[in-house]
Amino acid sequence: MNPADSNNRGVTVLGDAGQAQVEVLTESALAFVVGLERRLRGARREILDARASLQSAFDAGLLPDFLGDSSTLRQDLTWKVRPAPPDLMDRRVEITGPVDRKMVINALNSGAQTYMADFEDSNSPTWSNCMEGQANLMAAVRRTISLDSPGKEYRLNSKVATLLMRPRGWHLEDRHLIVDGQPVSASLLDFGLFIFHNAQTLIQSGSGPYLYLPKLESHLEARLWERACLLAEEELALEHGSIRVTVLIENILAAFEMEEILFELRDRCAGLNAGRWDYLFSVIRKFRSRSDFVLPDRAAVSMTVPFMQSYTDLLVKTCHRRGAHAMGGMSAFVPNRHDLPGTAVALAKVTQDKLREVGQGFDGSWVAHPDLVSTALSVFDEKLMGAPNQLERNRPDVLVGRDQLLSFPATPGEITDQGILLNISVGLRYLDAWLAGRGAVAIDSLMEDAATAEISRSQIWQWRRHSRMTETQLSSALSRVVAEAGPMEAASSLFEEVALGQQFVEFFTVPGCRLLP
Repeated sequence: MNPADSNNRGVTVLGDAGQAQVEVLTESALAFVVGLERRLRGARREILDARASLQSAFDAGLLPDFLGDSSTLRQDLTWKVRPAPPDLMDRRVEITGPVDRKMVINALNSGAQTYMADFEDSNSPTWSNCMEGQANLMAAVRRTISLDSPGKEYRLNSKVATLLMRPRGWHLEDRHLIVDGQPVSASLLDFGLFIFHNAQTLIQSGSGPYLYLPKLESHLEARLWERACLLAEEELALEHGSIRVTVLIENILAAFEMEEILFELRDRCAGLNAGRWDYLFSVIRKFRSRSDFVLPDRAAVSMTVPFMQSYTDLLVKTCHRRGAHAMGGMSAFVPNRHDLPGTAVALAKVTQDKLREVGQGFDGSWVAHPDLVSTALSVFDEKLMGAPNQLERNRPDVLVGRDQLLSFPATPGEITDQGILLNISVGLRYLDAWLAGRGAVAIDSLMEDAATAEISRSQIWQWRRHSRMTETQLSSALSRVVAEAGPMEAASSLFEEVALGQQFVEFFTVPGCRLLP
């Protein structure tokens, strides 16, 4: 009997994504994913149970702190992460976006040093999007990807960006694949299919299977990813450390464990990224019960407010003392070639944002649109003076402790009618697009994704929970958005659940995924 036949007993595939599914979900690939799921399912559940227990403690008044039992590890300056591979040494500009065919080609051709192909925040995880995205990456890795549309043909240039893939987070499952009566981990599905189909080809081409790991909240979650990578390398006969990762520090709890996360992944970690939008969302989510931690309008919480400045300074210092790249956050402005004055304003804001990051010591940064690559790249080129990074900059001036990371009450700004209206508008309009299968959506000249939608809906919940806005303000803003954008019935129902419900919903994507095909 074929081992795949045996491994795939008790497995049911509920989705149908046509030819893409035939190419991607082969019997052997499915067996590989199922094997990962069965071996790691228990550990993943323990991680999620630990999250829930800790949240109960936060709701009761506990505040996070640096770990006492690993203080020796943090003080030991002798250990470093393994140096990045050659094609990840220069990461001055990284472009990110979903995995539809046009985006994959445009991003790889954009002139950015790397492209993060995103199955998470900028991808609406319909079964078709996920299967077609995997098929697109298989074709891109083999340089056979193309797209013909009316009036234009899309092909890969001779020189393209280095590819990284971001799977979905540990908290998500995919109900389209049932293993032993339970939905598969979405993380392991995305990870397993990408590694199974592409690892050997990438290595043979002189690159490698590179990942961005999202939504981690502790070093124990990093340890689980290390186990997944080791299992994959063993099963596919890959050399130890072939799978390289960059970790997104996009959760307030992970900020207290950056050194420990790097240590857990020290043989494969190439850097940490300051995931600014999810980080802001995590602050609201984790401390939702505290009236003294209520934040002002989203637009007022810039990267220069005290707690965000402290978090990013500490990230740079931590990365460079351990030999890892420090990657900056997203510039979400969307240039409009038909609005030159507006685009000039947007590009000026991007320039200022990247000047701040390179000044802090970041080795590179993110953009969401190909037209922003040259602007961001010029900033890093000028400041780095031809160097691919600034790993040697150690930031001994940075002294960040618990109080600085938790200095939320020092955030200037107010809660305004305009802020309430913006959150409701972005929340509803994004959910409407997401439910229709689009995960990256230009709204009012900004590229919105799941992370920014989470901020919008969670701030509404927080402000209402702590009586920082009136029901009249809420009703007025809702009526105005519906009058301008239309009823959006499915989105309105989901928004009511995740923004106006009695209990806080941890991630809108959990109930939302039940509504996706």
